[in-house]
Amino acid sequence: MTGSLKRFDEWLNRELEQCARDAGEDVNTYVARAVASKMVADRRLADGHAVADLMDHLSASGVFAGTDMPSVSTVIADPDRLRALYATGLLDSPPEELYDRITRAASQALNAPFSCMTLVDVDRQFFKSEVGLGCDITGERQTPLERSMCQYAVANGQSLILEDARVDPVFKNHPAVEDGTLVSYLGIPLTDLEGHAIGTLCVFDIKPRLWGTGHVQILSDLAGMAAERIFGSDRAQAR
Repeated sequence: MTGSLKRFDEWLNRELEQCARDAGEDVNTYVARAVASKMVADRRLADGHAVADLMDHLSASGVFAGTDMPSVSTVIADPDRLRALYATGLLDSPPEELYDRITRAASQALNAPFSCMTLVDVDRQFFKSEVGLGCDITGERQTPLERSMCQYAVANGQSLILEDARVDPVFKNHPAVEDGTLVSYLGIPLTDLEGHAIGTLCVFDIKPRLWGTGHVQILSDLAGMAAERIFGSDRAQAR
């Protein structure tokens, strides 16, 4: 590959090159990672057992090798992170009262109309528990990854705090911001003992919010409770 795709016209190839530049990658790396991510998603749906072998080979090949500042897509598709996620058995699992209590507590404590426990897969975001969304999500309780705000907290492994995303230079063009789904957002990653973030506990609102240190602490404590349930009682939530 020389920086273009045969079935892409000139305009699409320019867009491809720009997307690769925005991700800090060359076109070959950008395309290889995109294809590998799609392979993992498709293989997991078709044959859950084979996905482990695929991720082992992707790790050995260096396709998802990180840098000092990895792109979001690199971290989200990292085979070790995905193994940690799949090992929980929570993807596509039914609602559970224990997690519902945590999301309700988050919504009430932070006076937020929306609260979610999300799991970020290679191509989608799954809602293990939610408050306030109701029929706004599909019957499968998921959204495409491009609509996920939580993926950025997962990729950075840190709290994501947005008081008014409409004026944030990074997130103002996010699909969920543009269509008014969220204006303010606070998300805490759910991280295992090896440092792999599999999702978040988050709250959000359709109006601006000033998230203080107390809000962050409360949500972090509740995220810690969720992580202890997921990864074991000895798990202390990474901060």
